[in-house]
Amino acid sequence: MSIRTRTLPASVRLAVASRVLAAALGGYMLAALSSVCLTQFAPLPRAEAVVLGMTLSFLIYLPAVLWCFACRSAWRAWVGVLVPSAALAAVYAAARWWL
Repeated sequence: MSIRTRTLPASVRLAVASRVLAAALGGYMLAALSSVCLTQFAPLPRAEAVVLGMTLSFLIYLPAVLWCFACRSAWRAWVGVLVPSAALAAVYAAARWWL
């Protein structure tokens, strides 16, 4: 007596794996860049700005992870994490260049 189990197609498994990577890596990148930008522009002493930036980065990471699993496709998950990350990186690079 054998039990037949159905497995998901490879495309579905790859889409889920891609969302997990987008959530873990992309969300971390977005949180780290937001922390760096917030630290750079906060009108506080350096140590307090770092603590504030690191604390608020957790509030950025959670919605990024939720976004990756709430959107319709894995492509939208990656775009929704990479576009804000690129914008934050550009803001930080521009601030480092001119300041």
